[in-house]
Amino acid sequence: MTANLSKDLTTLSFRARSAREESAFCWQRHVRRYRRGVVLVLLLSALFASAQQPALKDALRNDFHIGVAINYAQTFERNERDSALIKAQFDSLSPENALKWEPIHPKPDAYNFAAADRYVEFGQQNHMWIIGHCLIWHNQTPKWVFEGTDGKPATRDQLLARMREHISTVVGRYKGKINGWDVVNEAISDEDGSLRKSPWQTIIGDDFIEKAFQYAHEADPAAELYYNDYSLENPKKRAGALALLKKLKEENIPVTAVGLQGHYAMDWPTLDQLDETITQFAALGLKVVVTELDIDVLPQAVQTGSAEITLTAESQPKLDPYKDGLPDAMQKALADRYAGLFRIFLKHKDAVTRVTLWGLTDADSWKNNWPIRGRTNYPLLFDRNGKPKLAFDAVIAAAKR
Repeated sequence: MTANLSKDLTTLSFRARSAREESAFCWQRHVRRYRRGVVLVLLLSALFASAQQPALKDALRNDFHIGVAINYAQTFERNERDSALIKAQFDSLSPENALKWEPIHPKPDAYNFAAADRYVEFGQQNHMWIIGHCLIWHNQTPKWVFEGTDGKPATRDQLLARMREHISTVVGRYKGKINGWDVVNEAISDEDGSLRKSPWQTIIGDDFIEKAFQYAHEADPAAELYYNDYSLENPKKRAGALALLKKLKEENIPVTAVGLQGHYAMDWPTLDQLDETITQFAALGLKVVVTELDIDVLPQAVQTGSAEITLTAESQPKLDPYKDGLPDAMQKALADRYAGLFRIFLKHKDAVTRVTLWGLTDADSWKNNWPIRGRTNYPLLFDRNGKPKLAFDAVIAAAKR
């Protein structure tokens, strides 16, 4: 009897343990299902919201491409919300950094195409107009590019050979995939409109610009080719750019369009300045693309209109007044500013073929860290949570007029 009782107790203990384990297993299964369900609901909610929200690319479909510059995380689709927003709203794509010389060609014998390949794939998968930014720039170019032997600068022939090899390799890799290239970036001086004394200009000479466009055209004859710069709305700098581009056109250098970067402030440029700028470049027989649009709502810390990336300024509380959010009055003023700019772009839609926002949401903008690190800026159409701002509604309304 004792043996039977022991056997019964063992059986009961085993069954109790099995029941507890089964209960725990069921609970874990329910938790996993719940979590999957929550994720699915959130994703579906985001997709539903995107579907209900008007799309910039639809509103502007008959006018020009509307684009966005994406960072590395967005290139590799690490954020579902950002991916959904990019795909829903835009029909053109620019890379913030993936195609600049420093990350893609860090050493003479080394290329790193991982991010650039993924960027192009992202654009192709979503049937976007894909932009390459940028081939020749004095910033974000490794020092070795300009170095010769024994600590001396490279010779003209050395630098031209490096330029040609880089452009041929990068443009050639994406031939037929990237639709347009910022071939030369920011080659004109802010002060008087002359050519900037960059290493490209001092080593090669003024014709480095012609050579860059020729090499890019050789690598992909079908690609659009752009000269890209900021502050071209300033009369002196604009005059220099007009003279340069007129000369290139007369020499039959294959320049498709001028890129107005569009790093604007609330009060600069005036709409009349922008109107005149587009009119004058279009009169050369060039298309106009707005390549890096954002609007700085903060007090200016450097010269108005400048977007020289190397500039810095001292941090002061008065230069960062909206840490807790943008007041309603400023939201309205920003919306009015965007509406005014887009009315000018739309007025010139025969010349303007693309407008690209430089960043997806306010959280992504370089303006938060330039020229003072850590400020809180609000320069784009979507807030830090990916929600459309009044400025977004203003652009949609302008497109419908």
